[in-house]
Amino acid sequence: MRIDWKQYDPGNTFDELLRAPGQPRPAAEALTRYLASLSPKQLASRQDAAERAIVEMGITFTVYSEGRNIDRAWPFDIIPRTIPADEWDRVAAGLTQRLTALNMFIDDLYHHQRIIRDGIVPAEIIATSTNFLKPAIGARPAHGVWANICGTDLIRDADGTVYVLEDNLRVPSGVSYMLENRIITKRVFPELFSESSIRAVDDYPSLLFEMLTSLSPRELDRPEVVVLTPGIYNSAYFEHAYLAQRMGVELVEGSDLVVGDDDCVYMRSITGLERIDVIYRRINDTSLDPECFEPDSLLGVPGIMRAWRAGNVSLANAPGSGVADDKVVYAYVPKIIRYYLDEEALLPNVPTHLCSDPTELEYVLANLDKLVVKPANESGGYGMLVGSHATRKEREEFAPQVKANPRNYIAQPVLNLSTVPTLVEGKLEPRHVDLRPFILQGASTAVTAGGLTRVALRRGSLVVNSSQGGGSKDTWIVETAAKPAAKPAAKRRRR
Repeated sequence: MRIDWKQYDPGNTFDELLRAPGQPRPAAEALTRYLASLSPKQLASRQDAAERAIVEMGITFTVYSEGRNIDRAWPFDIIPRTIPADEWDRVAAGLTQRLTALNMFIDDLYHHQRIIRDGIVPAEIIATSTNFLKPAIGARPAHGVWANICGTDLIRDADGTVYVLEDNLRVPSGVSYMLENRIITKRVFPELFSESSIRAVDDYPSLLFEMLTSLSPRELDRPEVVVLTPGIYNSAYFEHAYLAQRMGVELVEGSDLVVGDDDCVYMRSITGLERIDVIYRRINDTSLDPECFEPDSLLGVPGIMRAWRAGNVSLANAPGSGVADDKVVYAYVPKIIRYYLDEEALLPNVPTHLCSDPTELEYVLANLDKLVVKPANESGGYGMLVGSHATRKEREEFAPQVKANPRNYIAQPVLNLSTVPTLVEGKLEPRHVDLRPFILQGASTAVTAGGLTRVALRRGSLVVNSSQGGGSKDTWIVETAAKPAAKPAAKRRRR
C-alpha cells in the first residue's frame, strides 16, 4: 500500500510537512506528492541505498562508551524536512542579529565591561563563568569578532513559533553532516531536485574558507590556514578531516605546530617551517596552550596564546568566546541585543528560569516534573533532566545537584517540538526534530540555507543528539514565491 497522507497524524504537534492529515504545507507539496507515488518496497530500497552510501563514504560519528571510543555509521532518515524560503529569510536575519550582538557582548566583556557597569548583565554571572578567560582580556581579534563560527540550535513549538534553544560559540560541530546529508539525498531522490527550487548548501566550505582568510593578520593573496584537531579519537574527527579536505588546507595536530621566538606560529613540514596565519581550532580553550591553561595538555601548542595576543595569528573561534555560550548568559540575550543594537530580538528565547535566583530555584524544585533542567556549560544532551520523561526517583536524585550548585543550572518548560515524517519499519511516523543552522562572521556574515536537522528516532523522545540515540535529515529551504527584498544588515551602536 502506498503512502496515504490522510492516515498520517502528528497529533498535537506542529508538523513541518503537513498542516493536517492529507494537507501538505506549500513547501512540501512536491515532496509529499512524490513520496505518495512510491511503493513501500521502493521507499525501503531508497533508505537501504542511503545507508549503503553512508558506509561507502565513511560517514561516522564517535560515541564514548565504557571507556571506549565506538565509531558508528551516521544515522540518517531519507524523508527531508522542508522550510519555506520566505520564513527562512526572517530566521536568517534573526540569526545574524543575534551573533552580531553576541560578538559585541564578548568584545565588551574583555575590554570595557560597559554592559556590566550599566546593570544589564550581573557582574557575578561573568565572575563565576568557567568560560571567561583572563588570558583573553585585552585581546583584539580581527574585525572585533570573537565567535566566527556559531551553531545556533532552533526549535519550533506546537503553535509554530521558532525559538532559539541555545547558542554554540566554542567549537560547534555538525556542519559536515549537513553537507553529506544533501549529497546522500540527491543520490536517493535525484528527481525531486529538478522539480523543486531548493537552496544549495554546498557552498559552505568556500564561505568558511573565505571567512577564515578574512581574519589573516598578513595581507596575502592566499593566507596559510590550517584546521587544528585533537586527533582521530575525537568524536568530531570526521568533520575536522572533511572540512580541511573540502577547503584544501592542512589538517594538523598540536605537535605539528610550533611558536617561534618571534611569537609567530609555524607548521612543521618536509621543507621546513611554514608560517601559519589562521587556525580553525577544534580543541577546547583549556587544552589550547599548556603555558596558559592545562600544563599537561598534549593537544595544544605552547605559546599559541602569546602569538594570538601579539596579533601574529588568528584563532577561530577566539579563545574566551564560550563566555557567551553559557546557558545562564543565554537568558540575557534579548537584553544584550537591545543594549548593543537598539533592536528587539527577531528570534525569541525559550522562557528560562535561573536557578541562581532563590525564588526561581524554589519554583524549579517544586516543578521538576514539568521542566527541562540543564547544566550551564554541558553539551550533547548530557547532564540534563527532562522532568516529564524522568521517574520520581530520578527527579529526587537530581534535585540535590541543583541545590548544591544553583548557578550551574537553568530550567525551561517542556516544549512540544515540531515533527517530521520519519521512516520507521517501513511506515512513516512523526518524530521530533530541532535544527542547527551555522552562521559565519568575519569581515561579513553568512548563514547556511537551513542547517542540520536532528531527529529523535525513538518514539516520543525529545532528545535529538546522535550521542543519545538521535539521527538526522536533510533540510530543504524551498522557494514557494517571489523572493522578498533583502533586509539591511543589523547596525552596530556600541563598541
